[in-house]
Amino acid sequence: MAEADNFFRDTPEPPNFVEKKRKIEEFVARHSNGDTPVVLVTSGGTNVPLEGNTVRFIDNFSIGTRGSASAEYFLEHGYAVIFLHRGRSLQPFTRHLPQRQLLDILEVQTGASGENQLCVKHDQSKTLFAVVEKYQKVQNEGRLLMVDFTSLTDYLHLLRASSLIMDKLGNKAFLYLAAAVSDFYIPRDKMPLHKVQSSNGPLQLSLELVPKMLDALVKNWVCSAYVVSFKLETDPNLLIMKAQQALEKYEHQLVIGNVLDTRKIEVVFVTNNDEQWIKLEQEEIDTGVEIESKIVTSLVERHRQFLNE
Repeated sequence: MAEADNFFRDTPEPPNFVEKKRKIEEFVARHSNGDTPVVLVTSGGTNVPLEGNTVRFIDNFSIGTRGSASAEYFLEHGYAVIFLHRGRSLQPFTRHLPQRQLLDILEVQTGASGENQLCVKHDQSKTLFAVVEKYQKVQNEGRLLMVDFTSLTDYLHLLRASSLIMDKLGNKAFLYLAAAVSDFYIPRDKMPLHKVQSSNGPLQLSLELVPKMLDALVKNWVCSAYVVSFKLETDPNLLIMKAQQALEKYEHQLVIGNVLDTRKIEVVFVTNNDEQWIKLEQEEIDTGVEIESKIVTSLVERHRQFLNE
């Protein structure tokens, strides 16, 4: 835990940190006295800058598919959601829109008065109507807070702040840690300030391990929460063992294990007491069912049991 403390001492807070923290505090305060449970969903990848004035960085492939989908399903189950996400990654509701062809769902029509109007194409209006209707309902109920990050250090500062604030919720707090967080980084004092010049020859990098924040989170930051972490592997033979090791080390409630090639159709829940596979049947795949709907439904039931213990 001392390593975690040193990390935060030596790394700067993200831009607009004070404002983002204030919004999280206000959101949690609104839901602290009622029956609405609050879930922090982390989503998307974290980049690792190679320079202080960042031009180059190391990134990963995550675009926030699991986190953004899961956030929607938590909202459907009545949760208030803090969506801590990588900027420009997929987000709840807007993920259904064709991001790269957004203009293709719109058209200019001439109205009865002869004036041009911007309209949604008829074949797209039904889908868009349903998405906007759900989004507006959630917004009117004040159950969704969007908080963005970019770099690894941005994410970790906001994760700690969110966790410490949510600690006041007791066991109503739920952390669903789906973000793809880098395991390696370059400490600020070992990072060049300006752009690395290619004229200096081949680039050699020395990356250090990011301190394991889950230990501090579970034991110091948000001690009574229901905490779910993820374990991604490429070798299925390692999956259960790695998940069990994480549970033993960090002492949280559940690890969701998934294999890179099959993560969209099956995952495994690993706890100290059981293993449960969540899978999509072929009929569900064919009809567009998302595995996150089944993941969240099962987790909501587990959290309900946790609240009653």
